[in-house]
Amino acid sequence: MNTANEPRTVASLPTSDTGDGASDDPLRQPSLYFNRELSQLDFNFRVLAQAQDERVPLLERLKYLCISCTNLDEFFEIRAGTLRHALEFGFGAGPDGLAPATVLGRIHDRAAELVAAQYDCWNKVLRPALNDAGIRVMGRDTWTPAQTEWLRDVFREEIMPVLSPLGLDPAHPFPKILNKSLNIVVVLEGRDAFGRAGNLAIVRAPRSLPRIIQLPEAISGGANDFVFLSAMLATFVDELFPGMQVKGAYQFRVTRNSELLVDEEEVDNIALALRDELAGRGYLRAVRLEIAEQCPPAIVQALLHNFELTENAVYRINGPVNLSRVLQIYDLVQRPELKFPPYTPCVPNGVDTMFKTVAERDLLLHHPFDSFAPVLELLKQAAEDPNVLAIKQTLYRAGKDSPIVEQLVQAARNGKDVTVVVELRARFDEEANLGLADRLQEAGVQVVYGVVGFKTHAKMMLIVRREGQKLRRYVHLGTGNYHSGTARVYTDFGLVTADPRIGSDVHMIFQQLSGLAPKLKLECLLQSPFTLHAGLLERIAREAAHARAGRPGRIIAKLNALNEPQVIRALYQASQAGVQIDLIVRGACTLRPGVPGISENVRVRSIVGRFLEHHRVYWFGNDGSPDLFCSSADWLERNLLRRIEAGFPILDERAAERVFDEALENYLADNLNAWTLAPDGTYRLVQAAAGEPLHSAQSALLARLCG
Repeated sequence: MNTANEPRTVASLPTSDTGDGASDDPLRQPSLYFNRELSQLDFNFRVLAQAQDERVPLLERLKYLCISCTNLDEFFEIRAGTLRHALEFGFGAGPDGLAPATVLGRIHDRAAELVAAQYDCWNKVLRPALNDAGIRVMGRDTWTPAQTEWLRDVFREEIMPVLSPLGLDPAHPFPKILNKSLNIVVVLEGRDAFGRAGNLAIVRAPRSLPRIIQLPEAISGGANDFVFLSAMLATFVDELFPGMQVKGAYQFRVTRNSELLVDEEEVDNIALALRDELAGRGYLRAVRLEIAEQCPPAIVQALLHNFELTENAVYRINGPVNLSRVLQIYDLVQRPELKFPPYTPCVPNGVDTMFKTVAERDLLLHHPFDSFAPVLELLKQAAEDPNVLAIKQTLYRAGKDSPIVEQLVQAARNGKDVTVVVELRARFDEEANLGLADRLQEAGVQVVYGVVGFKTHAKMMLIVRREGQKLRRYVHLGTGNYHSGTARVYTDFGLVTADPRIGSDVHMIFQQLSGLAPKLKLECLLQSPFTLHAGLLERIAREAAHARAGRPGRIIAKLNALNEPQVIRALYQASQAGVQIDLIVRGACTLRPGVPGISENVRVRSIVGRFLEHHRVYWFGNDGSPDLFCSSADWLERNLLRRIEAGFPILDERAAERVFDEALENYLADNLNAWTLAPDGTYRLVQAAAGEPLHSAQSALLARLCG
């Protein structure tokens, strides 16, 4: 298994001269582009490295392992599922020159490496370390007679009553298997009461059952002893088939494509169409089969045939197929010394009088180090203030029981004119967003579902307040969602401002979203799909022009992902002109840095730490008069060309200095949690030079802002 500081390859470099215009433009050569899917898959090796890092508290290491597993699930549900659609519809190669069939084959090989590394980490590293710490996840071979008897009683009384085993025969065809559910395929011998010969049976574990069972200390002798539900099912499955012999029981799990396809132009009501699609999401086409490694080949082939999969979709598992469920132990075990130390987010001064505070100066919030409370308080004060006339807001992900939604409802009940743009197609939050849209409408809020064909991903709040004889606009713009939970674990910036130029721009965007408006001419903001892409290309070209004229050219950007080909070519051209470019890209990056004559002035690093890196910041040196934008948009094709996004300038000098210092310089100095992308596609953990002080960007912000 690779250790934390060994290189990780994002993709083999294609050598074919394919792709639109590749032979005419040297910057379109496929060898200059990594594959987006393989690059995104590789990010999970960096997450897994945190699980292997002994500097990280033990239960946090367990959490990182589980995150790498759930990330892989989502990768197959979305990225692999989309590739299969591309294959079926005959889509060609992307900028990297790789056809969908080739990418799918490489995904299998790379994902198999990741799965092997995950289970090695669990079986050889974390499970023994947990055992040494008094936290035992007990296999069947370690159960004492007393433990076995207690577990058997639990099985009979709490588990067996909700199971519905299904013997497979002409009258009982293979059942529908829910996406990512735990199942057992059972090999039987003998005849039942009806004289039917046993062969195979399927036992499905309902979602209502806990995947981890904690043993009582009186039975186990330990305060933190656990057993996987899958182990109990495999052990006591014979009780479901009395009179027959169980010759084998093998757990399996199938992952299905979860990308909903709604032809928005062909439906009268997108909300109704989406509800219909959601009803069948758990049973869409299969893309992956996980099966116990000791399962006989004949049964594996039978399952592959049933799910219409080929051998390159099967992953043989040395452990529980639902390893991510071990995350429950993190919450069940109360051992503070095995977790990150708690912290208290900073609450800036003036929160109790938000309108007065923001009227005097812009308020910059850096989550999770700064509290999300000022955003909630701003909306709460707006809902109660008789001088507030209107509130407009976008909601992409808000979370269950959202305090934001509560305040919007209260504002409507208090007579404010409230308009909310709810993005129903926020992946995996569709059902939650349908529910909150219904609740808002019931309270009298005007709910808009955005624009057909374009997801509304911008994070904006606009409050219109009467002050004397004039109306004043107060605005909140963010890089992350209006979600109190993620504001505790994602790094994001939020700007609260009363700047009339920004207020006017945001007002016009809301008018465009809720009505039928022409293309806007904004004064400050850059907006996808209209001006953000062009604005980036213009500013990159400006840096190149500075460099060609002998002036300093400098670009720093912090992103979650980068794959937009025109932006990448512009960065290559800027590098050729001598512009120094630093990109801090958490996940997928298809730009190949360090190529002589092309990108030798481009450096790419990725930070993986306690918090999920999420803010998007763009900085252009502009010969001493820098432009600094925060944004909801990554430099991905979808964000720049197929979504509604907002890039907002940080006009206040103090706030701009703070963003540059905290999100750019600070992260470029990280030599503890940073990985650099090499020209050959490997990521290597940054090693501090001899005598160089150790620096973690996130730890520094915790000490500075929460200390």
